[in-house]
Amino acid sequence: MTALPTTFPLATVPLQDAIARQFRLLECTAVHFEGQELFTADAGVVPGLGRPRTTARVEAVLADFLGAEDAALVQGAGTGAIRAALHAMARAMARSADPRERERELLIHRAPVYRTTATTLRGMGVRTAEADFNDPDALRTALARSRWAYIQHTRQRLGDSYDLGEVLAACREAGVRTVVDDNYAVLRVPSCGVELGADASCFSLFKLHGPEGVGIVAGARDLVARVRADNYSGGGQVQGHQALDALRALTHVPVMWSIQSQVTQEVADRLAAGEVPGVAEVRIANAQDRCLLVRLDRPVARELPGVAAGFGAAPHPVGANSRYEIAPLIHRLSASCLDDSPGLADWTVRVNPMRAGADLVVGLLRRAVDALAEPGE
Repeated sequence: MTALPTTFPLATVPLQDAIARQFRLLECTAVHFEGQELFTADAGVVPGLGRPRTTARVEAVLADFLGAEDAALVQGAGTGAIRAALHAMARAMARSADPRERERELLIHRAPVYRTTATTLRGMGVRTAEADFNDPDALRTALARSRWAYIQHTRQRLGDSYDLGEVLAACREAGVRTVVDDNYAVLRVPSCGVELGADASCFSLFKLHGPEGVGIVAGARDLVARVRADNYSGGGQVQGHQALDALRALTHVPVMWSIQSQVTQEVADRLAAGEVPGVAEVRIANAQDRCLLVRLDRPVARELPGVAAGFGAAPHPVGANSRYEIAPLIHRLSASCLDDSPGLADWTVRVNPMRAGADLVVGLLRRAVDALAEPGE
């Protein structure tokens, strides 16, 4: 039996702060939209803009809200946003007047890379160098040989402890530009990458209850301009109705996620107190989304999600907090977590309350564990 590692969950946003963020988003919206414009949307490659007017307005709202110089909505959700930013980064490196700059490697954390990001890096032929971002000295040494760094805000390894703000500060001090994967983190934590000084934050709006396939790159004007220049085709644009849909969804996400974080803590406390026999250990972790890692006292983790689904739990994730996900999720660990800790596969599940309260989450877990109990237990 593999014990759970010590985890270092990211900070969450208290409810009153989340309410204030929601109000601020609407204040930014009022700056860029007249009232009637919130009920209408255009489409296509508008001359002079290269994208729908409504999309441009939503981009301006989100740039203001995040304190970014600019923002570009893209297709492909979080993966598409990361891919667009990395392509823009690669173009900047390739066009550098300094030949040494063109030979530089992209610095990444020494950990399993999220699989869709790994596919992007392979497809682009990007050469990477690794450093342990948990070790400030190792990071500073590696930064001396780099000009760009790619950082995942949430944890790649369950035992990761690095503070994104500190990593970004070290990068700035070394003159290294940064692209941050803010999926599963933005609006759940007090500040995302671009708010902490990153050159680009990339994340999915589908994970924030927005429409399928919409992502965003927010950050430095030159990088966003390259993203926008690459996305010149009308078929690649985020159309106005999609942009408005994403903005409307965002207006309730800060409060929703603050409540979900509170429920996650309550479930963790109740499981740690022994409320569900059969649970041996529990940790809160940012393993992709903020969730509970629940280690069982028997190796039934592969069977438990299917049994829990029979009682009303979600059978699988859709977008990790997409608009489709309302029931609690009881599921296997992510592939990247298992790459790092394969011994947990038979013993540990991840639990996300989604929109439910602690009573339902604990009750579903108890019924599923009981259903898998051997006769006589």
